[in-house]
Amino acid sequence: MTVEQNVLQQHSQKHQQTLLNQLREVTGTTDVQLLQQALQVSHGDLAEAVAFLTEKNAKVPQQDEATYYQTTQVGNDRYISVGSQADTNVIDLTGDDKDDLQRAIALSLEESSRAFRETGITDEEQAISRVLEASIAENKASLKRTHTEVWSDSPNPHDRKRMENCPVGLKNVGNTCWFSAVIQSLFNLLEFQRLVLHYSPPARVQDLPRNQKEHRNLPFMQELRNLFSLMVGSKRKYVDPSCAVEILKDAFKSSESQQQDVSEFTHKLLDWLEDAFQMKAEEDREGEKPKNPMVELFYGRFLAVGVLEGKKFENTEMFGQYPLQVNGFKDLHECLEAAMIEGEIESLHSSAENSAKSGQEHWFTELPPVLTFELSRFEFNQALGRPEKIHSKLEFPSMLYMDRYMDRNREITRIKREEIRRLKEHLTLLQQRLERYLSYGSGPKRFPLADVLQYAMEFTSSKPVCTSPVGDFDTSAPPGGTTGQLLLASSTAEQGPSTPPEGLAPALAPTPAPSTQQRVPIHKPFTQSRLPPDLPMHPAPRHITEEELRVLEGCLHRWRSEVENDTRDLQGSISRIHRTIELMYSDKSMMQVPYRLHAVLVHEGQANAGHYWAYIYDPHQRCWMKYNDISVTKSSWEELVRDSFGGYRNASAYCLMYINDKKPFLIEEEFDKETGQMLSGLDKLPPDLKAYVKEDNGLFDKEMEEWNTLQARKAQQEKMALAVAAAATAVVAETATTTSPQPMSTEPSTPDNSAPQQDPEYMEQPSPTDFSRHLQEDTERAISKAAAEQQEERSPEGLLTAAMMTPNMQGIIMSIGKARTVFEKLGPEAAFFKAIKVEYTRLLRFAQEDTAPGNDYRLQHVIVYFIQNQAPKKILERTLLMQFADRNLGFNERCKSIMKVARAKLDLIKPEEINMEEYEMWHQDYRNFRETTIFLMIGLELFQKKSFVEALMYLIYSYQYNRELLVKGLYRGHDDELIGLYRRECLLKLNENAAGMFESGEEPEVSNGLSIMNELVVPCIPLLLVHDIEKDLLSVEDMRNRWCSYLGQEMEPNLQEKLTDFLPKLLDCSTEIKSFHDPPKLPTYSTLELVERYGRVMASLSRVPADGR
Repeated sequence: MTVEQNVLQQHSQKHQQTLLNQLREVTGTTDVQLLQQALQVSHGDLAEAVAFLTEKNAKVPQQDEATYYQTTQVGNDRYISVGSQADTNVIDLTGDDKDDLQRAIALSLEESSRAFRETGITDEEQAISRVLEASIAENKASLKRTHTEVWSDSPNPHDRKRMENCPVGLKNVGNTCWFSAVIQSLFNLLEFQRLVLHYSPPARVQDLPRNQKEHRNLPFMQELRNLFSLMVGSKRKYVDPSCAVEILKDAFKSSESQQQDVSEFTHKLLDWLEDAFQMKAEEDREGEKPKNPMVELFYGRFLAVGVLEGKKFENTEMFGQYPLQVNGFKDLHECLEAAMIEGEIESLHSSAENSAKSGQEHWFTELPPVLTFELSRFEFNQALGRPEKIHSKLEFPSMLYMDRYMDRNREITRIKREEIRRLKEHLTLLQQRLERYLSYGSGPKRFPLADVLQYAMEFTSSKPVCTSPVGDFDTSAPPGGTTGQLLLASSTAEQGPSTPPEGLAPALAPTPAPSTQQRVPIHKPFTQSRLPPDLPMHPAPRHITEEELRVLEGCLHRWRSEVENDTRDLQGSISRIHRTIELMYSDKSMMQVPYRLHAVLVHEGQANAGHYWAYIYDPHQRCWMKYNDISVTKSSWEELVRDSFGGYRNASAYCLMYINDKKPFLIEEEFDKETGQMLSGLDKLPPDLKAYVKEDNGLFDKEMEEWNTLQARKAQQEKMALAVAAAATAVVAETATTTSPQPMSTEPSTPDNSAPQQDPEYMEQPSPTDFSRHLQEDTERAISKAAAEQQEERSPEGLLTAAMMTPNMQGIIMSIGKARTVFEKLGPEAAFFKAIKVEYTRLLRFAQEDTAPGNDYRLQHVIVYFIQNQAPKKILERTLLMQFADRNLGFNERCKSIMKVARAKLDLIKPEEINMEEYEMWHQDYRNFRETTIFLMIGLELFQKKSFVEALMYLIYSYQYNRELLVKGLYRGHDDELIGLYRRECLLKLNENAAGMFESGEEPEVSNGLSIMNELVVPCIPLLLVHDIEKDLLSVEDMRNRWCSYLGQEMEPNLQEKLTDFLPKLLDCSTEIKSFHDPPKLPTYSTLELVERYGRVMASLSRVPADGR
C-alpha cells in the first residue's frame, strides 16, 4: 500500500467515524451496528440515514396545546420574559408533524457540518472538549462551602488611595465578580445612579409593619445607596460591597461562596429595585396611576402576532432583559431575527383559515431607554446531564439600529426580509456553482479547475528527458552496502572493457540499453525496485506532434481563460449580493432608532466556574474602561472585541447593555441649578450620604496618618541604629590603629573619614547592620598583612593566589606590577597612569568579549557592568580611582605610593564636576544586579534539587527584579527568557505535584495540594498573564486545563466541594496582584563565592525543559 493510499484510508475511516458521531448525537441511538446499517442503506447520505433511523425507532408524543399557547394568553398580568429557551427560536418537536422533525434534523446536521468546515474540529472532538467543561450542578444543594477571602488588602493605605478622577473599583469578597460587573454597568448609567442616590424610603413604612418585601428590599436599597455614594466620593481606590452582597446572597438561598449567574442576579436586582420604587411611587401619587422609574428605564413592550392552527391572534406583552440564543448565529442581528420569528410564519401572511401550521412574530412597540440583551451561552447537555458553555463567536456592533424590529416598520421589514430571503437563495446557487469551479473533480481530492487546466498546459509543454539505467541502479542500491558494490563490479566486468563503468560516468550521454540477456543475470535481484530504463526525469508526453501540441495548448489556454472569467464573474456577483444584503437596512428611514453600546459583561471559564468583568464606555473620555473587581483601567475596542466576541480563550460576552442614543439624559452629568456648574464628587450626594462618605474618608485619612507616623518612627529607629553602628565602627577603627598602625592612617592628607572611605567597594559591599563586623575583619586582615610585610617582602604577583582577594584587587595589583619599570624610572604618578591604563584596557576587553552565561565578567567587575551599559565617563573615572585608592593597597611601598596618587586625584575632583546622586544611582543598580543574580542562582540550585516550593519565590523575585533592570538597558540584567522558562517550569511542576496530591483523595494530601495551589501557584498566575507572553499564557492554560479535567470525573462530595471553592480562583483572569509573599532573605556572598556558584549552576543547566517548549 502506498503512502497516499494509506492516508486516504485513514481519512475515510475518520470521515466514517464523524458520520457515526453525528448520527448518534442527532438521533440518540447508541447501537453502533444499527448506525452502521443506516449508513450502508443510505450510501453515506446523512439525511437519509437519519430518516431510516427515525422511521424505524422514533415515537413522538402528542402536542400539548396549552404548552405552546402559554405565552400568548392575554390575561397574564405579570411581565413575561420572552425569547427564553422554552419559546424562542425553537422548533416544535412535541407534535407528530414529520416536517418539524426533519427540519430539526437538517438544522442539526447543517450546524455540525458548518462547525467542522469553520473550525476543522469534529463533533467527537467537541464532545471530548465538552466533557472537560465545568459542571457540578447536581451537587449544588448538598455542598457546604466555606467563606474565602479573595482579595488581600495591602497594609500600606497609600497603595489603596484613589487616583484623581479615577473610577472606584469593587472589592471581591468571595466569588462576587458577578456582582461587581453588573453594579459597575448600572452605576455608570448616570440617570440610574441619580435615582438610587436620591431614593428615600416611604414615610408610612416607618409606622406600618413591614412585609417580607419591605423587610428585604428597603435595607438593600439603603446599602446600595451607601455603596453608590462611596463609588462617587470615596478616597479609596476600591470599596467593600459586603453589606449589599450579603443581603442578595440570603435571597438567593445559596451558600455564600456560590458564584451567581449574571442574568439571574440582574433579574433579581431589577425586581427588588422595581418593588422599592413602586412603594415610593404609590405613596407620592395617591389616587393616580403611579409611574415606576425602574419600569420606565428598563422595560419595553412588544406585540406578538401569531397563528395557532389557522387562528390568528395578537397580544401585547412587556419585557425586561431580552434573551437571545447564540448557538448557530454569527452576529447580533441574526440572533434578533431568529428571536422575532417562531414557527411557520408563512401562514401569517396568508388568508387560509384552515392552515394547520402555527407560528408567531414579535414586533417592538416600545423600546426601553436601556435595552439589555442576555446572550444564552449555556445549554444543558441531556446526554451528560450537565450544563455546557457555548464558545462560538458572535459579533455585535457598537451602534445598533432597531428600526427593522419595530411594529411601525412591520410591512417594509417583511418586504426587505423577503428580498433578503430571495437574494440568499440566489446566493446559495451562485456559491454552489462557484464551488464546482474551485473544487473540481470526482474523487476525494479536488482542485480549482483553473489550476487543473494550468497543470495540463504545463504537462503538454514538457519535454521528455530519459534517465540512464546507471542512475536508476545507483539510486536503488543500498547506500554504502557491500552487496551493491560487488554487483556493480560484476556488472562492469561482464560488459567488457569497451563499456565505461557505470559508477564512473553517470553524467555522460546515455548509451544504448543492453540486451535482455545481459541485463537479467546481473540485475535480477533488483527487478522489483528498479525503474524502467527509458522513464523520463519528470512527467511528459511520450509521443506528440507539433500540430497536436499547438491545438492542445490553444484549447487549454482558451478554456483556462474562460474558467477564470467565469470564476471572477461568480465571485463578483456573490460580492454584490453580500453588499446588497448588508445595505438592505442602511437607508435613513431604517436608521431612526439608534442604540449605542454602553456596557459588555464578559465571562471567562466554563459553565459553573469562571470569572466576570465588564467593559463600559466612558462618553466624556471617549474610551472604553475595563472594570475587573478592584482594577479599573483604560481599554480599547480591540481588546473588547478579543474578549467579548467569543472563540478566544473561553472568554465571551454574556450580557449586552445598549442605551438610546437620542436620550442623552441617561449619561449626562448633573449641573447646579443656581451656578450652572457641573456637580462632581461629594456635591452630587444628598446630605445623609455626604455625611456617610465624609466619615469613611475621615477613617481612611486617619489610617494614612497612623501609617505615616509608624513609618516615621521606623525611620527614626533605623537612623539611631546607624548612629550606634557608626560609633562602634569608630571604636574598632581606633583600636586597630593603636594596635598596628596602617600605612594610610599615617598620612595627614587622607584621614579615615575622607572620600575614599565614604564610598563602598561594591564587589564586597557589606550590609549596613553588619558593617562593624566587616570593618573589624578588614582591620585584622590588614594587621596580618602588615606583619607578613615585616617578615618578607612579597611581590604583587605572589598575592594573586590569595583566596581572600577580590577580582578587582587582583586586577589592580597585576596592573601595578606591570607598571613596576615605570615606577622605578619615572616615579609613582607616571606608574599610576600606566597602571590605570592597563587595568581599564583589561576591563574594556572583558566588556567586549562574548562569553558564556556562566562566565559573566559583570559579576566580577563593576567597571565591566558600567562599560556595557554606557555609564557616563565621570562615573567610570571615579569608580576606577576609588579602586586604586583602596586602603588594602598599603602593603608595600610601590602600591602605597600609587594609592596616594589615586587619593590625591580624588581630592582634586570638584563637587560640580560629578553628580553624586547619579553616581550613587549607578552603584545602586549594580547592587540590584548582584541581588538579582543571587535570587536566580539560589532558585536554580533549588530547582535542580527538585525543591520546587522553596525555589519558586527565588525565581519569581529574580524575574521581577530582572525586568525592572532590563527596562533601563539590555545589559542591566540577565536573560529574561531563561529566568521566565524556569519560573514557568517551577509553577508547572508545583501544579502537577498538587494535582497528584488531589488525585490521591487522602485528606492530608488533598489539603496540602490545594494549599500549594492557593498560596503559591494561584498568586503567581497574574504575573504570567500581565505581560501577555505566549508561552506564559500557554502554561496558564495547561494548569487550568489540568484542574478542569476533574469536572467530568466522579469523586467524593468533599473533594467536589473543595474543587468548587478552588476553581474560581484558578480561573480568575485578573492581572491584579492580590497578595504575595515577601522576598526571601539573601545570604551574604563574597565575589569569589558568588562567581564560582553562579558559574557552576549555569554550566549544569539543561537547555531543553521537561515539556519541550
